[in-house]
Amino acid sequence: MAQLPVTRSVHRFLDVEGVRVFYRESLPERQDAPVLLLLHGFPSGSHQFRRLIDTLGSRYRLIAPDYPGFGFTEAPVGFTYSFDRLADITEGFVQRLGLRRFVMYVFDFGAPVGFRLAARHPEWIAGLVVQNGNAYEAGLSGGARDFIALRPDQPDAERTVRELLTLDGTRGQYETGVADPDPIAPDSWTLDQHFLDLPGRKDAQVALAFDYHSNVERYAAWQAWLREHTPPTLITWGANDPFFPAPGGRAYLADVPDAELHLFDTGHFALETHLPEIAPLVADFLDRAWR
Repeated sequence: MAQLPVTRSVHRFLDVEGVRVFYRESLPERQDAPVLLLLHGFPSGSHQFRRLIDTLGSRYRLIAPDYPGFGFTEAPVGFTYSFDRLADITEGFVQRLGLRRFVMYVFDFGAPVGFRLAARHPEWIAGLVVQNGNAYEAGLSGGARDFIALRPDQPDAERTVRELLTLDGTRGQYETGVADPDPIAPDSWTLDQHFLDLPGRKDAQVALAFDYHSNVERYAAWQAWLREHTPPTLITWGANDPFFPAPGGRAYLADVPDAELHLFDTGHFALETHLPEIAPLVADFLDRAWR
């Protein structure tokens, strides 16, 4: 009987500063397999990588945590929701797991979390996979700029944020800019909305929305980090992303000119529609970057 490379995965919790961090991890056959840390976006969680884990996890060690305020992770009452704190918990998670070197996959919110980690621990980063993870002013659409400019003291600002946290808003993030939505499993936005509707979760997202400007303020520092360290970089970008359009992907080439850029005719969640194209690129990149 033919042997199929079926991925073995585990689903665990790890305590970090009182936060019960949920994560998914593949168990590859090789003990020394390359490690890929998967940092998810909004309004999703580690489950957005489940198909990539199933596809590549028999060859590579893929690890995907949920941030506080997302997915199955449980944060204590009174936790401060800011991008600095998400990075703190992710940093502690990496240290608790004993990771010392990995390729980092940054998507959406994963970019500001991941670049904070990279700035703190450049020795950890063996390479970057950037998928609609913005670090440039050029990568902000007009709508994104308006959203980032919102402040808590502005009339209707919070209502504007909360409108994005509805089922229609969540589904729209998956389908906007997608030519053929048939490959997108409705489980994705349904599960996202389930977590968004848990007690306190929308308050957490409102706090993060009002803190997003702190990421834009760090763009210049992150770009300088890229120029200084020139990590091996693979860019796979949904070109029709309504938040982070294609110029955001191209902008990386100014600071890491040897980066490999692939633009896809899809929206924000490119893995949902283009996994067959993206997964082989990631596998090939992991092999090269790890060496």
